[in-house]
Amino acid sequence: MATQRKSEEVVLVTGASSGIGEALAKRFARAGHDLVLVARSRGKLNKLAADLRQQHHVKVDVAVTDLAKPGAATKLAANLKRRRLDVGILVNNAGINAVGEFTRITTRENLDIIALNVAAATEMLSSFLPAMIKRGHGRVLNVASTSSFLPVPFMATYAASKAYLLSLTESLAEEVCGHGVTLTALCPGVTETPMLTSMEKSDPTFTKLVGFTVSDVDDVANEGYEACMAGEVIRVPGYVNLMTTISSRTMPRWVVRRISGILGRSAH
Repeated sequence: MATQRKSEEVVLVTGASSGIGEALAKRFARAGHDLVLVARSRGKLNKLAADLRQQHHVKVDVAVTDLAKPGAATKLAANLKRRRLDVGILVNNAGINAVGEFTRITTRENLDIIALNVAAATEMLSSFLPAMIKRGHGRVLNVASTSSFLPVPFMATYAASKAYLLSLTESLAEEVCGHGVTLTALCPGVTETPMLTSMEKSDPTFTKLVGFTVSDVDDVANEGYEACMAGEVIRVPGYVNLMTTISSRTMPRWVVRRISGILGRSAH
């Protein structure tokens, strides 16, 4: 019979094959946590898993999954339950973006963003949160964005999806009070990841405009780890990003929209 791991030691990271997800997986492994890595790319996951086992002597399982497909998160949870892997910390990181005018982004692209950033993240929470509450302990780290706090013209669907995730995190954090479970929204700004590289190719002007605010992915992961383990509800990495989000919440909405629009149009 397989030995069941202590739930607090097992961390499930979605979108773990690159970017913030990969950096978070490394950070949790460095702290001695066992891991379940989830993404679509088997080769990248297997390589990361092998590196983490060798460097940190932790157990690492790989679950190749396309979370954008309806029911994928539910099947993943059932599969891990059969394997007696209790997830004590859920890192909801998987997400995609599309940059450009809303009318020039295809319907399929917009729906793909919603499928992964909204529907899949929600399904993951619905699949794993009940077991945490039943056990009386657990943590969730949802990777949102500074765009959760303000409208972002030319990334409208992405920003809306992250606003949804922030709102969901805050609501559920209150719902689970007293159950030994915490939820944290990590809200980074522009971060040096493959997603940024893709954005640079499709819109070089935009990335030049925000270049001075770009964060190091390992710094973002460190802050995410610290906030998650401390049970903070919201963490915005970086002083400039923090000041931007605070300002966006104190200024009238119409002012925030106008500033966002000016910046967005100047990049296009």
